[in-house]
Amino acid sequence: MSRYRAQAVVALPDPEAVLAPLCEHLTEHGAALSREGSARIIRFEKGEARFQPQGRAACINLEAGDVEALYFLRLNVSAHLVEYAPEAASLIEWRGDGNDFKRPLNFHILEVVRTAEIAPHMRRITFAGGNLVRFAPMTALHLNLLVQRPECEEPQWPTVGQNGLMQWAKPELRPWFRKYTVRALDLEAGTMDIDFVIHEDAGPGSDFALKAKPGDPVGVAGPGGGGLREAQWYLFAGDETALPAISRMLEHLPASARGRALIEVQDEREIQSLRTGSAVEVEWLLRGDAEAGTTTLLADAVRAVEFPTDGTSVFAWAGCEFDAFRAIRMHLREDRGLGKQDHLVVAYWRRGQSEDEVRRT
Repeated sequence: MSRYRAQAVVALPDPEAVLAPLCEHLTEHGAALSREGSARIIRFEKGEARFQPQGRAACINLEAGDVEALYFLRLNVSAHLVEYAPEAASLIEWRGDGNDFKRPLNFHILEVVRTAEIAPHMRRITFAGGNLVRFAPMTALHLNLLVQRPECEEPQWPTVGQNGLMQWAKPELRPWFRKYTVRALDLEAGTMDIDFVIHEDAGPGSDFALKAKPGDPVGVAGPGGGGLREAQWYLFAGDETALPAISRMLEHLPASARGRALIEVQDEREIQSLRTGSAVEVEWLLRGDAEAGTTTLLADAVRAVEFPTDGTSVFAWAGCEFDAFRAIRMHLREDRGLGKQDHLVVAYWRRGQSEDEVRRT
């Protein structure tokens, strides 16, 4: 079988200080880590990456069974390397296979088809486009919406840089990236639904949702982000921002699945009718006049849940504000003893900060 390979040598003042947390982080996304001397080998479903400290540099070798898998492996490694060492963005230069792509394989141009208000603070936008089958698996529920800056007369679309990441003809006008959940897909009709929480202090994503009209083009990058894992008993917990993900996961659970879903919203008007063929019980938590992100309502509800103690396999998923994220993750790991493969807790937002500010912290 043919193998496709790419290599890069990246100058880093202290490569071990970057590679150790980077590789540990990748294991939280389903990768397996092993060691061969000073080298770390990360194995993904469709390829592997070898990280070797070399003086004041990191030597990285990638291998995959097809060129598309190599492309995404290269993208994944580059994105995480830049996350842990921002200065590496201009230093990564991939050589070998996979340098022929002009447009990112995970980039798609969609078109707004229609909009609908499904709750006072939730707006659903339906998009149409080709190749939506990429977004069908339940293992990766999210995408990044590329919100164009108002100064741009024409939409700016990305190309692929030598570092494997998206690059822009006018970097200063790079679109805002905002992460959203793929709420629903109709592959036969070629459409995708995304639900937007509408804020009073509208950021780029919320502003886009308020102004979107049929015919508007929009770029998306994805899929990505953690999704549903197989288990017998489930715990879902989240606020409005996680409601689309929880709703979609509930719809895809088998009839044999049991568990609890805890969803925090402002009041009764925000409650949605959720569909599931499973035995997961849904509980709505109403915070009333309190501002989102200011209560311990969700974390307290998670602590009060009775988990199975008879050896039933468990998977816990939570998406919420940063403070609740920290409390819930600590509880699941330390008090419940859940392993990495048994839970996924993500901070969808942080009170008082924009998404760009959160990414920089």
